Amino acid sequence: MTVVINMREGVDARRIRVAARFIREGELVAFPTETVYGLGGDALNREAVLKIFRAKGRPADNPLIVHIADFEGLYELAREVPKEAELLAKRFWPGPLTIVLPKAGGVPKETTGGLDSVAVRMPSHEIALALIRASGRPIAAPSANISGKPSPTLAEHVIDDFYGEIACIVDGGETFIGVESTVIDLTSWPPVLLRPGGLPLEEIERAVGEVLIHPAVRGKEVDLAKAPGMKYKHYSPSADVIVVEGKRERVHEKISELVASFKGEGKRVGVMATGGTYEADEFFDLGGSEEEVARNLFKALRELDKRGVEIIIAEGIEERGLGLAVMNRLRKAAGYKVVKV
Repeated sequence: MTVVINMREGVDARRIRVAARFIREGELVAFPTETVYGLGGDALNREAVLKIFRAKGRPADNPLIVHIADFEGLYELAREVPKEAELLAKRFWPGPLTIVLPKAGGVPKETTGGLDSVAVRMPSHEIALALIRASGRPIAAPSANISGKPSPTLAEHVIDDFYGEIACIVDGGETFIGVESTVIDLTSWPPVLLRPGGLPLEEIERAVGEVLIHPAVRGKEVDLAKAPGMKYKHYSPSADVIVVEGKRERVHEKISELVASFKGEGKRVGVMATGGTYEADEFFDLGGSEEEVARNLFKALRELDKRGVEIIIAEGIEERGLGLAVMNRLRKAAGYKVVKV
């Protein structure tokens, strides 16, 4: 049985202690962060970490992100902390930034996917921070979804995937950002963006200068995943997804053409876009700003799946700010089936 704890009104110390006890006992707890919901277990407990991989159906070489609640935790998990890591942590933590550093000896290889590096972040969500502090453990937490499926931004999404399979789900309402954290590799110089996310690349570059973009961000296959989301299929609903990219007016025209074509084949079609009028069976308005699109992205994929569409046609947006993270997720969700106009 899964215990569902309602904390939509904010942190409740007594209820947090219940969830924290599960973490200390080596069980799994799903909880909200500012990005998406995480599926958490004690990062230093091998058995707890293995439960995360089993529950998600996650490949063992796909590393986990370790969540901490204070800066001291970084020095306990990393063997080396260069000044650039300290600068980024002090500027952007708590927040949606994950830093990859050489791992300390006490971090199990199961947590890092067998790598000699560890990915660490300090979330800003008050429930996440309270849970980490109350448990007294660093918490390894990938997104709380079945591996390969869209990430969860509501507790209901986690319940759909894991009710009856994990010890506890903490319901903190909808997450704020909607896409996972940005991952920066500082094991070499210049830094490398391994995954775009909730902290725009432009802000990181203003802090530390040049940042290289790993080819995997735009779809190149890799043999070694140094961060989540690099190697395996991710974010995909059951429906087939097609992304249409280009100038906005032409994109809307092409989406209408595709809708008519698929409906002519007898397919049930859904569209997710920033406004517009379409003859689709289902429509999800992503909003007008890049922040709204990011917040609604995974919710749209899950909702259109629930409405029973066979094809989802998604409007691409400009790759600036959060747009880089949105397009990274959309292209992966589509298996890189992209129509450029």
